[in-house]
Amino acid sequence: MKTLVTGGSGFLGKRLKIYHPEWIYVSTADYCLTDSVETMQMFEEIRPNAVIHLAARVGGIKDNSENQVDFFEQNMLINLNVIKAAYDFGVDRLLASLSTCAFPDVVAEYPFKEKDLLEGPPAETNFAYGFTKRMLHTLILSYRKQYGVNYSTFSPSNIYGPGDHFNSDRSHFIAALVSKMATLNEGGVLELWGTGRPMRQQLYVDDLCQIIPLLLEKHYSAEPLIVAPDENLTIDEMARTLLSHVDKDINIVYNNKLDGQFRKDGSNHKLKELIGDFKFTKFKDGITKTYDWYIENKETT
Repeated sequence: MKTLVTGGSGFLGKRLKIYHPEWIYVSTADYCLTDSVETMQMFEEIRPNAVIHLAARVGGIKDNSENQVDFFEQNMLINLNVIKAAYDFGVDRLLASLSTCAFPDVVAEYPFKEKDLLEGPPAETNFAYGFTKRMLHTLILSYRKQYGVNYSTFSPSNIYGPGDHFNSDRSHFIAALVSKMATLNEGGVLELWGTGRPMRQQLYVDDLCQIIPLLLEKHYSAEPLIVAPDENLTIDEMARTLLSHVDKDINIVYNNKLDGQFRKDGSNHKLKELIGDFKFTKFKDGITKTYDWYIENKETT
């Protein structure tokens, strides 16, 4: 089966290529997926049997909150073009990545489940991005219902690990935390956004790289399958876990601005029913590997 991966130069795409170099990876350097003509040209030239759709405009909480139009327009165009072209060129199997950001800001019971996707609006800080992921899921459901295709979606929680986008205004929390802590000297002050109280499930990237092929093989249902680890930690717990590894005399303070969604933990019950009792990387181990990788590669990141 010839498998095409969109978003091939992104954080997840580059890491996935280490595990599956036989797949075909494309990026904005190859085709502009916001352009319908270029997207059709991509499918014409590659003629894949299967697509893993990872391409998206992504960013951290600050980037999301300040550039909502950009996030909405770019992601809507990418998703419409890729799904339509995949169907038009007879792609048999498509697996598209959503995000737990698509789930409601607040739900009645945590961890939330797949059935809760549309039970309320996404968090204000990533409102536009969250809705584009909901619309991607709706688009795929529509193709399933109207044309009977084997297209499905999965919803990973926050991803982190080696190869992330460090030292950038678009960095997610863990990447920003790692790069900031690495540059501080003894006695330094690390200022973080918010209060440190919100809770997050951090998914180690290599875990997701092992799970995606299993989903491609087994996840045929219409549910937005949640892919999330067992641990759900506060921002402060995560920061202090890394600090204990770095072993520097650093003072962590919070600016009390833009906390974002307080909780967004999802249930991995259905995932484990499908693929078995997967052993997720403990956050302490994952953040240690990520920090050590960054120290070794920071000159080239």
